Amino acid sequence: MGNATAKGKFEVTDWDEKPYAKLGESGKLTKASVKGSLTGDIVGEAVTEWLMCYASEKEATFFGFQKIDGTVAGKKGSFVIEMSGTFDGKVAESTWSVVPGTGSGDLEGLTGEGTFHSPHGTKADYSLDYEIAKVSAGR
Repeated sequence: MGNATAKGKFEVTDWDEKPYAKLGESGKLTKASVKGSLTGDIVGEAVTEWLMCYASEKEATFFGFQKIDGTVAGKKGSFVIEMSGTFDGKVAESTWSVVPGTGSGDLEGLTGEGTFHSPHGTKADYSLDYEIAKVSAGR
């Protein structure tokens, strides 16, 4: 399969964020456990663990891993993406990439990179440029 682009929406269904350290007057470090669903070219459920650094109450830098169970262009399986991004008080933006070797089922051999863009709220637009390499039967 050649290169393709998957686009759609991600919606947060559960967000559990807890601080674990204070930074100065208004900053903090937090961990967020997040659940959500994807629609569009990727259809499925996702679980994410975020580590977030708030320089102030309104600005954050974050990093996380997200496991997605579902389908990509009709191919069923699961995979993990790693994400890093920023929140400026109005919009969260992130770049992400598929963690090599995490594709399973029909998604074994999945690689790719993408982005998400989310105005403050529970919905985000995503885009993933991906490829599913053929995996040799002898491994």
